[in-house]
Amino acid sequence: MNPQKRFKIFELLSKATPHPTTELIYQTPFQLLIAVILSAQATDKSVNKATLLLFNKAPNAKRLAQMQLKDIELCVKTIGLYKTKAKNILETAKIIDAEFEGLVPQDRLALEALPGVGRKTANVMLNTIFHEPTIAVDTHIFRIANRINLAPGENVLQVEKKLIKLTPKEFLQDAHHLLILHGRYTCIARNPKCSVCVIYDLCEYKKKLKTK
Repeated sequence: MNPQKRFKIFELLSKATPHPTTELIYQTPFQLLIAVILSAQATDKSVNKATLLLFNKAPNAKRLAQMQLKDIELCVKTIGLYKTKAKNILETAKIIDAEFEGLVPQDRLALEALPGVGRKTANVMLNTIFHEPTIAVDTHIFRIANRINLAPGENVLQVEKKLIKLTPKEFLQDAHHLLILHGRYTCIARNPKCSVCVIYDLCEYKKKLKTK
């Protein structure tokens, strides 16, 4: 895919979604971090239901760090892998409260050292909260990058590095959410909605559906 086509793709996506952002509901950086940890292999909708209960009881790191594990589990039990996630967010809350005065660190290594936080979650925080031009490659972005030949790669790290290198700078800050939202609602895994796709004419997906 040439640079001109890549630029046009992001231009059209940004016009279709002028203010792209996460669909997770949060009030503070700490709440977003907890929500993202819980969102692994879960929908944003299910996470938002769980965090509504959790954040009413513990809106910050100090309060969450003081909760009993069983009480956290009750709040998030509707989410997959909830026992592991409950343990991780409790330990993460304790570390942030004790070592970072309740504030989420703006540092990749510090973020990735937290229980339940990997590179993808760290990238979400660095991009969404600290406005760094990072891209967290989830299943949607990985699919689109390979499907339309935007930044093909064999694994998420390859795709991430390619996207950061090849995405036009003016779109790099928003690229993460633009691609996620496009993958979630239009370029879905099965039966992509080609008939309503704003980048249909630019897409290099060999099996894309005819719209006429």
